[in-house]
Amino acid sequence: MGFCINCGNQHQDGVRFCRFCGTAQPSEQLLARLRAESEQIRLLVLQMQQQTNAQNDAYARLEAMRLQAEAAARNQQNQQYRPPGW
Repeated sequence: MGFCINCGNQHQDGVRFCRFCGTAQPSEQLLARLRAESEQIRLLVLQMQQQTNAQNDAYARLEAMRLQAEAAARNQQNQQYRPPGW
């Protein structure tokens, strides 16, 4: 069962015109091509999301390393400075 592209009423698969509004309906070939293209787009979006997640993971690791380096530098500075007489 399909739906009219104009009025949204349900119709049988393979009809050429909507029985409610008369609008021409897309052919099965066009629908198959659109389904294939939408699947390609879905796969591309999924791939881009995976790449973005990988980049975000890399940025998070780099940020953690930066914070560790800053903490180590602060510790080193604190150890080098000792007030006299203590």
